[in-house]
Amino acid sequence: MNINKSDLFKRQTTLSEIGELGQQKLQEAKVLVVGCGGLGSPIAVYLAASGIGTLHLVDFDKVDATNLHRQVFYSLNDVGKYKSEALAAFVKQRAPFTNVSFSTEPLTKENAISLIESYNIIVDGTDSLFTKYLLNDVCVMKEKPLVYGSLYKYDGYVSTFNIKQKNGSFSANLRDAFPEMNTDIPSCEEAGTLNPIVGIIALAQTNEVVKLITGVGKPLVNELLIYNSLQNSQLKIKLQPNISNIEIREIFERENYYDASCIAINPDWEISPEELKSRLGESNLELVAVLPNLKLPFKVHQTIPIQEFDVENFTIDYDKTYVMVCQRGKTSYRAVTLIKEKFPEVKVFSLAGGITAY
Repeated sequence: MNINKSDLFKRQTTLSEIGELGQQKLQEAKVLVVGCGGLGSPIAVYLAASGIGTLHLVDFDKVDATNLHRQVFYSLNDVGKYKSEALAAFVKQRAPFTNVSFSTEPLTKENAISLIESYNIIVDGTDSLFTKYLLNDVCVMKEKPLVYGSLYKYDGYVSTFNIKQKNGSFSANLRDAFPEMNTDIPSCEEAGTLNPIVGIIALAQTNEVVKLITGVGKPLVNELLIYNSLQNSQLKIKLQPNISNIEIREIFERENYYDASCIAINPDWEISPEELKSRLGESNLELVAVLPNLKLPFKVHQTIPIQEFDVENFTIDYDKTYVMVCQRGKTSYRAVTLIKEKFPEVKVFSLAGGITAY
């Protein structure tokens, strides 16, 4: 079907503040979306539908059935596919005037700079603190705007970081809002989330991108918006730019931004569902759940939520084999990594693919 561009964006160009000039700005924009999950997937679709000309999607993860309640642009047929690839295919069908590409490699310190350099605006759709700080630090160094979003249970956070001001300085960034990386904050897998808040925050981020490109309205610069879905309330916290570009560069040089869930998994630290099934009942096998309230097909010896997991106090018996269990195998692998760093000789494994694959 041949679609006329003017017809496709007619309702948008009718807005006097947007018009044909604003639409052309959107068509010329190049946007990078990192993370194609609950935040990144609606961000990508709505940006493409608004007329963004170039869109690149980055996500190493694959669609899982546990994603679908909040990642509504994936279907049951997409389970097992790379998120970025499946989302790019959806965007191509939905937005004929958007040039969309994708990557299935994780964002790392080694590739972040070369990737970010090519785009006008960077959007954080990730749920990894390490990746969020990596994005922030590279955007500061390369003077790129970063549209930030994050979630915790029923709360969502949105801000637009690192915008050049009239005096040549730059607005606040993530390290001005949260100077230290708080790795104790559980992920959505660990803490859970309700799907409406995910969509609300994603669209708030999309709104920020459109405002930045078109020059319409007032972006959340030097402000952090906090929205609570249970009370339908929101507040804005003023942010003050404090940390310098030089300080960010120093942090970048010494930080490795290592996130076990985003790095290639060591297969020697995993146990397959088939092998675990064959070994259930062995007297020296100890099963540990690292997420609460899992629906388990077997009994575990103990449950230690990852946010309470203290490797210093984890009692090790070198005659035992430990198997860490979570929903999808990511949090359990993180626990294995922590144990291996402290006790490299202990026999400890993560259930590959988690309960989902069992």
